[in-house]
Amino acid sequence: MPTPNLKRCSWAGTDELYMDYHDNEWGKVTHDDKKLFEFLILESAQAGLSWITILRRREGYREAFADFDVRKVAAFANKDVERLMQDTRIIRNRLKILAAISNAKLFIEIQKEAGSFDKYLYSFMPDGKSIVNHSDSIPASTPISDAISKDMKKRGFKFFGTTICYAHMQATGMVNDHIDACSFK
Repeated sequence: MPTPNLKRCSWAGTDELYMDYHDNEWGKVTHDDKKLFEFLILESAQAGLSWITILRRREGYREAFADFDVRKVAAFANKDVERLMQDTRIIRNRLKILAAISNAKLFIEIQKEAGSFDKYLYSFMPDGKSIVNHSDSIPASTPISDAISKDMKKRGFKFFGTTICYAHMQATGMVNDHIDACSFK
């Protein structure tokens, strides 16, 4: 439940779901590959849509995508694609669904190569650490998100351009962009 009477970043607005996400997840560091995969699916689904649209469907995504079990998603077949295309709890975009399955396979490849997806992502970070900005100006992308998304695109990832990559970085705490006056920084 959102905490009342505290200062939040303005984007959190007044929607309880959005405020709860802001207060308890956004900008909080996670090194858990399962959580990183969850946000890979959710951020990719968000492309061209608002984040609140995805947050409202998050539980539907959790159920539809095997509780974000990367190995199960990587094994999805055509029957699963058709099942997902009928699932009103998620964004029923065939290209995004196919990308989620393909991205799961590529995610596993990176885990094998780097030891974990987390280690791969943090290999792009200065000194392998998160960045704390606390600025009133939040960028849509950075040279780091450019580099990560370029490398991921080269590997075959879809729906993970630099803006989505930066949103993923914010969601998983690779970057903490809470404004300076925010109580949750």
